[in-house]
Amino acid sequence: MKLCYNQATTLENSNLVKDLEYCEKHGYDYIEIRTMDKLPEYLRDHSMEELQDYFQTHHIKPIALNALVYFNNREDEEQVLEEFKTMVGNASKLGAVYVVVVPLVTDQTLLKRDIKASAVKMLHQFAEIAEAQQIKVALEFVGHPECTINTFEQAYNIIETVDRESVGLVFDCFHFHAMNSDVEFLKKADGKKIFILHIDDTDDYPAGALRDEHRVWPGEGILDLEKLLQTVKDIGYKEDIVSVELFRPEYYKLPAEEVIRTAKETTLQSIANVIK
Repeated sequence: MKLCYNQATTLENSNLVKDLEYCEKHGYDYIEIRTMDKLPEYLRDHSMEELQDYFQTHHIKPIALNALVYFNNREDEEQVLEEFKTMVGNASKLGAVYVVVVPLVTDQTLLKRDIKASAVKMLHQFAEIAEAQQIKVALEFVGHPECTINTFEQAYNIIETVDRESVGLVFDCFHFHAMNSDVEFLKKADGKKIFILHIDDTDDYPAGALRDEHRVWPGEGILDLEKLLQTVKDIGYKEDIVSVELFRPEYYKLPAEEVIRTAKETTLQSIANVIK
């Protein structure tokens, strides 16, 4: 498997320039660029052309722009579509394959049928925009009770309904566990509908109580990562890429290069048996 780096892992102690430097140095193959903060920060002092040139002359490549937050059940749909168009344009310029979209997180109580209807509608519109530039849309379900799409089963049902080759899922091991997504359901899914695989681990809190800051280095928590990754591989996940994504506050206090190096080491240890 090839190794990808998600910038959330050094969210508070690095920037895009440093992340690229250290990921290149430590042999990562891909990076997920954060568009909410890290890309705008970069563009204050650099140009998009500079970033294009970097990727053309270095090993590491952009796999995804992450993320459009939040895309469904919003009144300002036109604004959401404009944001998505901008992201697709930037993804095309940089050579990224995917734009990640994250569901609405809200205290408002919404019916599941209304969540699905909105998500399906927006994903169809995203697909029309993305397909014109050979970009794909990756829906990331988030394992928090407040997230409108928070289990693998719910997210998979939505993309099956959309039924477009350009629309698939982000499979995040932490989010899969956090709201008790069903491994037996996963075993029956089509792995080709999984576009991005996030690897992480977690402290042992109950379902519904977990939040992003409870993530830990792969292999240092309670997840059976080998079982999850082997299942995803068995059902046909074809990208053969794992992207490490952590939000651990303690890790933000470490030097960025140490975090990037440790993330690689722990990830490789966790996937060793799966890639044999």
